[in-house]
Amino acid sequence: MRYMDSIIAGFGGQGVMLIGNLLAYAGMKDGLNVTYIPVYGPEMRGGTANCTVVLSEEDIGSPIIRCPKSLIAMNRPSLDKFQPRVVDNGIHIINSSLIDMDLADTARLKCFGVPCNDIADELGNTRMANMVAIGAFVQASGIIPLDAVIGSLENVISPRYHKLIPANTKAIEAGAKHVA
Repeated sequence: MRYMDSIIAGFGGQGVMLIGNLLAYAGMKDGLNVTYIPVYGPEMRGGTANCTVVLSEEDIGSPIIRCPKSLIAMNRPSLDKFQPRVVDNGIHIINSSLIDMDLADTARLKCFGVPCNDIADELGNTRMANMVAIGAFVQASGIIPLDAVIGSLENVISPRYHKLIPANTKAIEAGAKHVA
């Protein structure tokens, strides 16, 4: 049975809600049941932000995740807060552009250091670091095909920004390639 629950966390403005929403749409596109719950800190840009996403072939009993099977940590405060909650052998994508990999719990978790900001910079837009992270997550977890994520971009990116879909696609593919 395919099942994955995840917490995606970072600073407001890093696009964690966008990639959580993208993961949920991609799961639906791939025929899975999904839940998506955004959680905002006291500020938006610069404050803390996280979301939970559950993808399952079966009905989802609760969208609340206390101990996730996976985590995408885009910054150090997110790592500190959520890494201890991830179940043993869980998948952990760490934005190694902003987080020292010495802090990763590699003894307990399947940790993937991905320099999301650096890869996005190389592609020409630091703001695509989130897309690099979701590409790495999908590749590392294997929960859904990468094509489902790329095909869902038009559902989560505002129509006025659809011209950025090719660049976001490259960022997703670069993240996937980094952990392949």
